[in-house]
Amino acid sequence: MEQNILKHIRKAVDEGFSYLDYRAIVEQLVLEGESTGKEQTEVLTNYSLLNHKRMKRLDKTTKLSPDVIAKLQSIKEQVTWVVITESWCGDAAQTLPIINKFAEATDKIDLKIVLRDENEELMDNFLTNGSRSIPKLIMLDKGLCKVLDVWGPRPSIATNLVQEYKEKHGGLSPEFKESLQVWYNKNKGENTIEDLLELLSLK
Repeated sequence: MEQNILKHIRKAVDEGFSYLDYRAIVEQLVLEGESTGKEQTEVLTNYSLLNHKRMKRLDKTTKLSPDVIAKLQSIKEQVTWVVITESWCGDAAQTLPIINKFAEATDKIDLKIVLRDENEELMDNFLTNGSRSIPKLIMLDKGLCKVLDVWGPRPSIATNLVQEYKEKHGGLSPEFKESLQVWYNKNKGENTIEDLLELLSLK
């Protein structure tokens, strides 16, 4: 089973996009009134447009502290981060720019972006409570021989907020989803940064 998973991961690494290429693809799709993924609806297109604007803003405003950069530059072993996502995903829009800043700060992180609907077999090995929730970050060793850890689809505090709401209400309402985006904006990526440092054993 492990070898089968690694086969899908290696294919994803070979065919995956750089962050800049992914951003360019999403921008072009938004201009054409489309989103990534098999399903094309007005709702998903609108989410993609909103997320494109969010990511554009976060690409400009997200700054890692000197302390975080120093920690990242202390990494000794090369790792590969494969992130499964789609353009319409609100959680991805809030976290992918930060993931990219981590990869930019050190030559020890090789970041690849892949689309969920084009990599279903890979996605199905990394479900969240049985769901194809994204974004999902898979961390691999240098030789792509071992899955070291997995992160996502949300930072830890947001995960707890979602879980608590689901336990009380059975699902996520549109109002809750809006409040979650407000939380992201107020948190300014701090929780995601903490989680990613922990993923790299740098906390």
